[in-house]
Amino acid sequence: MGPRLHVNQHCLNVSGAAFALDEGAARHVQVLRLQPGDRVRLFDGVGGEWAAEVLEMGRKLVQVRVTDALVNERELPVRVTLAVGMPANDRMDALIEKATELGAHAIQPLVCARSVLRLDGERAAKKVAHWQAVAVSASEQCGRSVVPQVQAVQALAPWLRQQAEDGAGGEVVRGVLSLRDARPLGGWLERAATEQPDCRDWVFLSGPEGGLSEEEEGLALGLGWQAVSLGRRVLRADTAPLSVLSVIGARLEG
Repeated sequence: MGPRLHVNQHCLNVSGAAFALDEGAARHVQVLRLQPGDRVRLFDGVGGEWAAEVLEMGRKLVQVRVTDALVNERELPVRVTLAVGMPANDRMDALIEKATELGAHAIQPLVCARSVLRLDGERAAKKVAHWQAVAVSASEQCGRSVVPQVQAVQALAPWLRQQAEDGAGGEVVRGVLSLRDARPLGGWLERAATEQPDCRDWVFLSGPEGGLSEEEEGLALGLGWQAVSLGRRVLRADTAPLSVLSVIGARLEG
């Protein structure tokens, strides 16, 4: 059915609607040398997906027409937010790419006591925009019509306190990955799914290189988070949260 392209329009559910593609999507079509009449798939990043055909090709403008709405059911049965102490170098890019493929609903970048990568202000905003583009590209590749939202960079302690305030009015499953006294992830997931079967919002907190400090983990536990273990091995900061998603997918989708 042709390549999948992310578009910003959120009202494509009317067959026959025609419009010009965004600059990024249009460039993709031009690179692939598609021609009028060729088919593409369009998705809006919030769950909508449509079949369309190319109407007109220009140097800058690509016009397409929507033909049919499509059903795309590729999301996890729960909405998982990964709250991660940002790993340095290019590891955060890879983490977001793989988290998108594995079904993450959102990614919250955090600055922790042991963080190597520390961002704020304009530099942080540019990084978040870059990471959001990584998530879009990964969604195009893996077939998801929902693009994970990369949240603004925050410091861990105030974010934890805000989470406690926000969670007072709603049910959320919260786990913090720990190397200390913690329940194994598999058993913890089964218990959480049994005790809170209607809860669809899950959040997992994972530390940066060197892990969370004792004070940071203590703060999370004091605010109601539950300590969860991934086993006997010490995983990298970019591996641990991806392991959580893999286990959730295997347990809840199987």
